[in-house]
Amino acid sequence: MKVVFYWILAVLITFSAIIYQRKTGPTYDKKVKISIDNQPHEFKLIRSHGGTTDCKIELTVPGQNIGGVLSYKKYPTNDNWTVVEMNRQNDNLIGFLPNLPPAGKYEYKITLKKGDQEFMLNEGKPVIIRFKGDVPAWVLAPHVILMFFAMFLGNVAGIMAIFRHKKYRVYGTLTVVFLFIGGMILGPLVQNYAFGEYWAGVPFAWDLTDNKTLLAFIFWLLAFFMNRKEERPVYTIVASIVMLIVYLIPHSMYGSQLDPETGKIIQGWIQLYL
Repeated sequence: MKVVFYWILAVLITFSAIIYQRKTGPTYDKKVKISIDNQPHEFKLIRSHGGTTDCKIELTVPGQNIGGVLSYKKYPTNDNWTVVEMNRQNDNLIGFLPNLPPAGKYEYKITLKKGDQEFMLNEGKPVIIRFKGDVPAWVLAPHVILMFFAMFLGNVAGIMAIFRHKKYRVYGTLTVVFLFIGGMILGPLVQNYAFGEYWAGVPFAWDLTDNKTLLAFIFWLLAFFMNRKEERPVYTIVASIVMLIVYLIPHSMYGSQLDPETGKIIQGWIQLYL
């Protein structure tokens, strides 16, 4: 029964981290709400676009008398805003952001209009969207699955280490294996497809996603070697805590960013409230 408790607790921690990532990551859709004539509307403003096509911004807004204006400019720049009317197709308002090279960004705002009334989404604050290359599903899917599975195994190992269960070293070893495959092999492949570089962490740059993956892997590698010949559960406990902290850092913060002036990829902070 104790083992079942360990697994249930590990599942709860892992899924809590997944939900937290989805709610806080700066490249996930931004949910906004607004009321027009006492009718509530909820929209999702996209913050990531892959491929070589223009980015389609589409809002479902029933009512032929409601229009929309899309304003955008490259981020971070002092450029003037480009303002375009959104086209209506049945119940949808549609606008497009011109494609940018991988890691290029726009900040954009949407204002809905009904007669002489204006309704600014996201309280008038711009939303930042980052462009990237297409990442094949055969790379992205196993990368995501293995990374969260590695976290799950790490949680199991850490919980077992706390209660001195003899199999904590087995799960610690599995964590190292899955973290290596998911983060240190598939991770760089995803990075290369998305932004044209395999590694943007130290010692070459400061991409936070790459660096936090490396940090977690180092701590788990240390725990693995320190537990090879004798039981030293404290190292496994510390490694599991470090990995949990790593996963609580919103994904893609301080990620790859295209310098609008030089055309070179740098790292830049993505503010969570945008």
